[in-house]
Amino acid sequence: MTQQVKEFLDYLRFERNLSFNTIESYQRDLYDYLAFVKSQGYHADENGVIKYLEYLQAQDRSASTQARRLAAIKGYYRFLVSDHVLAEDPTELLSAPKLSRHLPHVLSIEEVTRLIEAPNLKTAGGIRDRAMLEVLYASGLRVSELCHLTINDWWLDPPKVRCLGKGSKERYIPLGRTAARWLMQYVDEARPKLLRNSHESVLFLNRQGRSLSRQGFWKIIKKYAAMTQLNHPITPHVIRHSFATHLLENGADLRAVQEMLGHQDISTTQIYTHVSHNRLRPVYDQTHPRA
Repeated sequence: MTQQVKEFLDYLRFERNLSFNTIESYQRDLYDYLAFVKSQGYHADENGVIKYLEYLQAQDRSASTQARRLAAIKGYYRFLVSDHVLAEDPTELLSAPKLSRHLPHVLSIEEVTRLIEAPNLKTAGGIRDRAMLEVLYASGLRVSELCHLTINDWWLDPPKVRCLGKGSKERYIPLGRTAARWLMQYVDEARPKLLRNSHESVLFLNRQGRSLSRQGFWKIIKKYAAMTQLNHPITPHVIRHSFATHLLENGADLRAVQEMLGHQDISTTQIYTHVSHNRLRPVYDQTHPRA
């Protein structure tokens, strides 16, 4: 089994071109499942998967966790069938629990402004933080995408950034002029003060002159959220949600938002169409020919 899991993970890495984090998640979920069936004396078949799902339910694991683990198991068994290790997929008739389409808290425009304007601009780190917050809200990048930007991944005319999203898919996202201005100020004034190695190509640097990690940026956001007394859990993903929501509330096309967010399936983007009823009336009045 261990060798088969390794071959499956290699398939995800080299043929599906999935990200390191996604592959690591598949590995954890599969080893948890296989450890369970082994410890309980079950076979790794349909009954074993059902018993594992019942175990997750008894442990009060969320529907999203159950769905994610079943997806990993299904993908693994499909691979074994395609590789002629198994004659049929034992999970073919199993379905995941229904997920509630829940969004985390979305910041108001005023709250976003307070957060973005919180850094101390008298320090190189403060200018870096302001530039990162401006770019994050202007582009809707995932935090990993933001931290992996290089010095060559942005342009001023017109302002835009290039990033590698999930599955190493390249996309270009427009930037507002405000974000571009702060990014230029960071590159001109603050980045040289943080830089330790002239060959370092990563755009946003930590105090040691190396790439700022995702965890490092999470801590930065939490610090400014506390400073501005935002009484909600604030993460980089909340900024991404706010970016998408504010665009749609102001009339942006769903397909355009999908492309900027890097969503493969538009159904993922549709969770952002929770525009308030107060916004629907003026949009209707402005757009319907007989309003």
